[in-house]
Amino acid sequence: MADDPLRRQLDACLEKLARTASPATLSAYRRDLEALAEFLATRGIADGAELDVGLVRRFLGAERSRGLAPRSLARRRAAISHFASFLVSAGVLEHNPAELVPTPRQGAYLPKPLDVDQLTRLLDTPHDGSPLAHRDQAMLELFYSSGLRLAELAGLDLDDLEPRRVRVLGKGSKPRQVPVGRSARRALEAWLACRSALAAPGEPALFVGKRGQRLGHRAIQKRLTELARHRGLPEHLHPHRLRHSFASHLLESSQDLRAVQELLGHANLSTTQVYTKLDWQHLAASYDAAHPRARRRRDDNHDTDHG
Repeated sequence: MADDPLRRQLDACLEKLARTASPATLSAYRRDLEALAEFLATRGIADGAELDVGLVRRFLGAERSRGLAPRSLARRRAAISHFASFLVSAGVLEHNPAELVPTPRQGAYLPKPLDVDQLTRLLDTPHDGSPLAHRDQAMLELFYSSGLRLAELAGLDLDDLEPRRVRVLGKGSKPRQVPVGRSARRALEAWLACRSALAAPGEPALFVGKRGQRLGHRAIQKRLTELARHRGLPEHLHPHRLRHSFASHLLESSQDLRAVQELLGHANLSTTQVYTKLDWQHLAASYDAAHPRARRRRDDNHDTDHG
């Protein structure tokens, strides 16, 4: 089956995607397109030239029937659309059939943020003072202080650090600068003071592992899980929860949705609105406090009709 046109087309598409996409996106799209290939194989289809609207609909319908979540279905469709666009550019298809298939509706998925007390206990738990412990503390503090994505933190170099802020490369290779809080700065200073005990000569990465090289995504996730367990956090901890906690806590305090959008690096405000779980009471309070026609005058309750 390795000589099937479809297999060659999929491999070429993924090879091209690997040049620009993150490892996580590449891995997800690979799984999605492998699922599509298996579906097509059961129907005797071995060439992307046969891909049409009906096949895309039937594939997504079959995936929905076996219980795939709306978010996963939406990503499946996005992967197929990317593959179809690749086939169009290669002259295999005349048009992208996935564009005629609507994206599955998604519920507002919201990772549960940690509350402030939980995070305070997690971050303030003493450690043994070793270089690895200082590194882990600096990662924890920076995740929460600056709301970084996993890929953004893993990709940081020493040169990206400035006295009160850090430069990161977000989704779509979009750069932004985010502030670094006082506690995170102290943790980073402590880590930098002992980083040379671990880092290989000339290694540019801010966070390195025992072998002296850049710490990978899985290693960072594993360390967060272990730290949470050792420090008594009863729930699973991953970078996205720290990022969501950062956004939720900042919004609760500032009520500045646009600022939170900029700090998170979201292209669209709608993404931030879902991410930060704005509830009605919060919106109503902000409206009452800010809108000139909503604010009550002091004597509103004592108005008298002088007719």
